[in-house]
Amino acid sequence: MLKKIINFTIALLVSSLLIFIIFDWLIMPIYIRKGNSVVVMNLQGKDARKALKQLESEGFKGEIFDTLYTSKFDPETIIDQYPVSGSKVKRGRTVRLKVAQQEKMVIVPSLVGQSRRSAEISLQQIGLNIDTVYTEYNPDHQKGTVAWQFPKFGNQIKKGYGLQLTISMGLPPDFFQVPQLYGLSLNNAKKQLANAKFSLGKVSYQQNEDLIPYTVLDQSIKYGTVLDESTKIDLVVSILDLQDIFDKLQSEK
Repeated sequence: MLKKIINFTIALLVSSLLIFIIFDWLIMPIYIRKGNSVVVMNLQGKDARKALKQLESEGFKGEIFDTLYTSKFDPETIIDQYPVSGSKVKRGRTVRLKVAQQEKMVIVPSLVGQSRRSAEISLQQIGLNIDTVYTEYNPDHQKGTVAWQFPKFGNQIKKGYGLQLTISMGLPPDFFQVPQLYGLSLNNAKKQLANAKFSLGKVSYQQNEDLIPYTVLDQSIKYGTVLDESTKIDLVVSILDLQDIFDKLQSEK
């Protein structure tokens, strides 16, 4: 039984081989001669415009069906074709070409100050993405916002490139950052100091007729300064005239 199966398999393989040889050596040449077929030339490495003209002159139709953005080949160069070179086809056949183009470059946007989600959306819209994300305490940027990026804003990079971002974790624990008090009323300045865990120090008065009375004109420690302990902050506030200053000082005694 096994011998019969083996003989049958061998006979089937031989028959298939004979059919292929007959088809390839006898039938196809006859078909090609009757159909006035020609051999497709090799177009790889040629300029796309010249390749299309050559196809037209040889009786073919040329079509650019795909583009590869790469730096491995010169722009506008044919890097692939179908049917492949050496194929025998009828005149008038469409030959599809794949062309190399210069890699698309995009300008890196400014992401510093944006939330991570906003930065991600901004990058996706221009074909970029986020590669690596770091975190650090940074009093200069709000918690959850981008404090640093690489490549930097304005650089040109390839489309599809991933950026590195550092996301701020805000003020380090057990540190104190001086709030902006300039332009606030004295009462609001006191509230801001309390919220930031500072206390009000000495209050000085300065005549200023252009501002509402008791508006903060200056503060003893610059806004944004980070300290490792709480302290008192002195203020200079506006007042209309010297009599107001005298009355204010008397009321504070």
